[in-house]
Amino acid sequence: VPRRRGAGLGRPSSPGAPAEEEEAASMDWGAELWDQFDTIERHTQWGLDLMDKYVKFVKERTEIEQAYAKQLRNLVKKHLPKRTAREDPESKFCQYQAFLQVVRELNDFAGQREVVAENLLTRICVELAKYSQEFKQERKSHLQEGRRAQQQLENCFKQLENSKRKFERDCREAEKAMLTAEKLDQDINATKADVEKAKQQANLRSHMAEESKNEYASCLQKFNRSQSQFYFLEMPQIFSKLQEMDECRVRRLKEGYSIFSETEQQVVPIIGKCLEGMKAAADLVDEKNVGARQTSPCSHLLL
Repeated sequence: VPRRRGAGLGRPSSPGAPAEEEEAASMDWGAELWDQFDTIERHTQWGLDLMDKYVKFVKERTEIEQAYAKQLRNLVKKHLPKRTAREDPESKFCQYQAFLQVVRELNDFAGQREVVAENLLTRICVELAKYSQEFKQERKSHLQEGRRAQQQLENCFKQLENSKRKFERDCREAEKAMLTAEKLDQDINATKADVEKAKQQANLRSHMAEESKNEYASCLQKFNRSQSQFYFLEMPQIFSKLQEMDECRVRRLKEGYSIFSETEQQVVPIIGKCLEGMKAAADLVDEKNVGARQTSPCSHLLL
């Protein structure tokens, strides 16, 4: 009897119940998920979808940063004086000079938002999109290899089923021919030629049944070998490759998560200096001399 389970292709001598899909990431796929082709296919697709979703998320964040920086640039441009300090009498007031310094620091701040946007785009969106395409191609190749192996085993099983049906049919025909020969042999009205012909037909049918039996036994051995190779060699190797691919995808995604925060942390010192510059400009404003034109204490702000 062929070692085949249910309507699908089952592994002989199952060591236990199949694992749940959400546990796939913590298992040795080749050893523990041997009969979970659909589960692994769904899990790896979910992982790629998550990577694409994160790329989309970061891209939208990048667009927000770019729009924010552009608005800040426009704001700065709107409030920077068109005239030089010598032509603008208001520039001699320390509080006005402080205002201009705040505007200039905001311009530098906007530059850092542009840096964040650029780094997010190049280090996350571009890189992960590239890896995503590579993983999709690799996944497709492994799944196709698995489906080919499945199809070959299915074809082998169909060949086995056909040989089994032929063997059963030939057995029935041999039994029928033998009964006919025995019946004619006992019939006193039957001629010797008819009896001899019936015996020859019975022997022929018996020989055909024996050949069908041998063919069926050969197909059975071939199927059992193919099934063993499929579940203990071919599919474990394919699943191990898919697991290696998925683990690599997770590492790349992890790096992308880390870069998301690192990109912000890298501009924190410069943004801090921008804020310190704004605070320094504010500290030089003297409310006691609000109406005076003080050029010396704030002269460096005009640089």
